[in-house]
Order: sequence, then structure tokens, then C-alpha cells
Amino acid sequence: MTQQTASQGVPYLSLQQEFQSLREEWFSRIEAIGAGGAFILGPNVRAFEQEAAAYIGSEFAVAVANGTDALVLSLRALDIGPGDEVITSPFTFFATAEAISIVGATPVFADIDESSFNLDPNSVAARINAKTKAILPVHIFGNPADMGALNQLAQQHGLKVIEDGAQAFGARCGETVVGSLGDSGCFSFYPTKVLGCYGDGGLISTSDATFRERLLKLRNHGATAPFTHDELGYNSRLDEVQAALLRIKLDKLEQDIAARARVADWYDVRLSKLDLVTPVRPAQGRHAFNLYTIRHPRRDVLRAHLNEHKIGNSQCYPLGLHLQQIYADLGYRPGDLPVVDRVCGETLSLPIFPAMTEAQVDAVCERIEEI
Repeated sequence: MTQQTASQGVPYLSLQQEFQSLREEWFSRIEAIGAGGAFILGPNVRAFEQEAAAYIGSEFAVAVANGTDALVLSLRALDIGPGDEVITSPFTFFATAEAISIVGATPVFADIDESSFNLDPNSVAARINAKTKAILPVHIFGNPADMGALNQLAQQHGLKVIEDGAQAFGARCGETVVGSLGDSGCFSFYPTKVLGCYGDGGLISTSDATFRERLLKLRNHGATAPFTHDELGYNSRLDEVQAALLRIKLDKLEQDIAARARVADWYDVRLSKLDLVTPVRPAQGRHAFNLYTIRHPRRDVLRAHLNEHKIGNSQCYPLGLHLQQIYADLGYRPGDLPVVDRVCGETLSLPIFPAMTEAQVDAVCERIEEI
């Protein structure tokens, strides 16, 4: 660790550095957008939808305003609403369950696998009943869920599958990119994501033409034609400026994911000697490493030490969604989902971003070793 790194600490991520590398090309495209005068649902949005669909391996992609809307619109387009139940993970950002509640359905929380942090198919199977309409797996931290087992359950019970790939653009199950493994794939382009814009943005992938047409209508106020509406929709449209940036970043996504994997490799080597748990990678597939999340029983002590020395970190997630106050009426209690409860008290996400250097990884690991 250099003296400069030691004194400055290590940021959790570095969006400023990335921006500088993209600035000239992005500003050039912004100027072209201004000259063309198309700012909403214009040529960059249409091109990005085509390019994203080709990358994911789906027939279609529909760009929307953010990742939460991607989930809400997918549920709406599948006619999931009041009286329906959707099984999902409580170890995720609130938007996953929030979207289910927004459409009037009930989130049913299943436990997770202790190594991958993803939905445990056995726990999902135990919660399927006559009200269940869909399974909503989350590819948490960029690690693909067990889609083979979950899709098999869905086929057995006639359920829809909506993939929450907010943290996992570019992750793979085997050779298949996530987002093409269910009825719908939902992505967020929040700035901190593997593929992030400089604002809000989202995307829905699908290979169902009828489903796509419903999404196109729902994202634009339920309009079937200009000033003609046959249902309530949303104002959920990705703007041209963000689409232009996402097209630039999609072109270099593979090298960014490779850089994230390299940082993860450095961490794995340095931390392998310590009594903590490092991320598990899929035996067949690819972890996109949106986050590099470790586990240790003394997580809070470790986090305080890292904060003291200006080492960026994040506590994702300190309380499972099943125990959040908003869902108190569902009746979950501590111990109902024991793996989630345990993991929530032990996980800590460390700095990871494509431009991160080995010296910065060493600086983080040296502070961890001190504890």
C-alpha cells in the first residue's frame, strides 16, 4: 500500500473517473441530440433497445424510466394484481417487493441460499399455493440465481417468472445472459449499476411480442394512439441523453465486467487467508460483480474500522424485507427465514469498480487484516 493510498483511503466507487473517460464522446452525442431536436423516445432510445435485446438474447427490449418501473410494468403487463401472490427474496433492495405491492399483489418472502444469497428453490416450492401467480428471483449483487430450478417450479405450477436483474446486467447462467430466462427481465441503470447511466433509467427484456406491445402502451400513459387511451398507464420513458450514454457504455460492457472480475480475483487472493467468507461464483455462468460482498460475524466492528480509515463500504442489506415495518401485517417474525436473518447481520460490500487498482485492493485488505 502506498503512503498516498493510505492517507486518502479508497472510495466505494469512482463515477467521476469513469465520466472523464466518456466525456468527449458523450458530449458529442448530446450535441447531436440537441441539433436533431428529439429528446423523448427518439432514435437513441430505439437503437439502445435493439442493441440491449441483442446483447441479452431476447427478441425485444423496452426502455423505461427506472428499474422500479420495469418491475411494476412487467407485473401489470402480466395482469398480476389484487388477490395474487408473488414469491420473491427479502434479501434485496426494497423496490423488488415494493413493485409487487404497488400493483396490489402480495409479496411472499422465501429464504435464500447461504452461499449465493439468491432465492432457495426449496423454500420457494414450500410457499407455492393457489394464489401464487409468479416467481420474482433477484440476481443479487450480480450473481445469477438458480434459474433452472426456479423455471422448473414455474412450469410445474403454471407460474410466470420475472427476473430482477437490476444488479446483474451481463451476468450469465451457463452461456445465457440473465434477462432472457423468464417471461420478463427487469434492469436498472441507476449510476452505481454494472451498466449505469448518469440519472435514472430502466429496461424490460422479453421475447413475447404481445407482452412487448402491452409494455409500450403502459409506459406511455396507456395510449394506443396519440390522445387515445384504453387503460391507465404511466409516464415511464427513458430520455435520449441517457440512452446515448448507455449505448456508449454497452459497447464497452464486456471489458468493464472483465475488469470487475479482475478486482474480485485480487480480493479473493488477499482475503483467502482470513476467517471470513468471500463471494461464491456460479459453477456454470458468470458473476457480474456489481458488488463484492463478504461475510463475517463481527461485521459491525469491521465496518467501523473501515469507516475510520476512509475505506468505502456498504451494508447491503441490514434488515430483510420480511421484517420491515411496512410489511408487519404479513406476520413474519425473526427466525421465520433464518438464513436471511443471519446473512443480514454479517454481510458487508467492499469497494469495486472497473478502474480500481490492485494497490487500492491491497489498501482495503490491509485494513481488514488489522481486524
